[in-house]
Amino acid sequence: MKISIITVVWNNAQTIKDAIDSVLGQTYKNIEYIIIDGASTDGTVEIVQSYGDKISKFVSEPDNGLYDAMNKGLALASGDIVGILNSDDFYMDECVIEKVINVLKANNVDSIFADLVYVKANDLEKTVRYYDSSTCFPANFKKAMYPAHPTFFVKREIYEKYGYFKTDYKIAADFDLMARFLYTYKISYAYLPEAIIKMRVGGVSTSLKSLYINTLEQLRVCRENGIKTNIWLILLKYPSKLLGLMRK
Repeated sequence: MKISIITVVWNNAQTIKDAIDSVLGQTYKNIEYIIIDGASTDGTVEIVQSYGDKISKFVSEPDNGLYDAMNKGLALASGDIVGILNSDDFYMDECVIEKVINVLKANNVDSIFADLVYVKANDLEKTVRYYDSSTCFPANFKKAMYPAHPTFFVKREIYEKYGYFKTDYKIAADFDLMARFLYTYKISYAYLPEAIIKMRVGGVSTSLKSLYINTLEQLRVCRENGIKTNIWLILLKYPSKLLGLMRK
């Protein structure tokens, strides 16, 4: 079973090497690694090029944002399964993809998701928050509780059947995609009860303004996917985030 892993990057020379090394170091070898760069000018391109043909496909050109770049990667993917690894993230160990493939095969499902840990950017062994996906099943999407997106691996045929990321979302296109796949179209899934990715603290959705925009977009996701909710239900997810801060 071939798996395509997509990394989207723009001016992230500081951490892109960690992401690349964590993919190339996997024990599972049938990996197509695709990197989509948004015309970086900080040395990112040179770092990626230094890996030569170890990178299956590399594109560096201007894009219309994160989700547009992810869609470019999806269009290039040829694997049976697709996973997305952010340029600030890296796999917990060298056996992650092997575990993912084994769970997909054992359960004969369309997708899989798992847990994730947030770590300090200057201390990668220091856990800031544990993202527990065990309660993030479709029934809880009304609370905008959904699996950690970087842990979401899906059959490529699902993307081809139900569509890519909607680029008119600023932040919540990942929630929309998972709501569409898991809730609206009810694709099958399995949960791997362990953390498989480390994510540096930061990112697009961490400022107060971004959290406000994200909440409004999550309401839109629910509305467009027929999920009955309200803003109060969505705000209920924050106590669970506090629990994640306690689980380190």
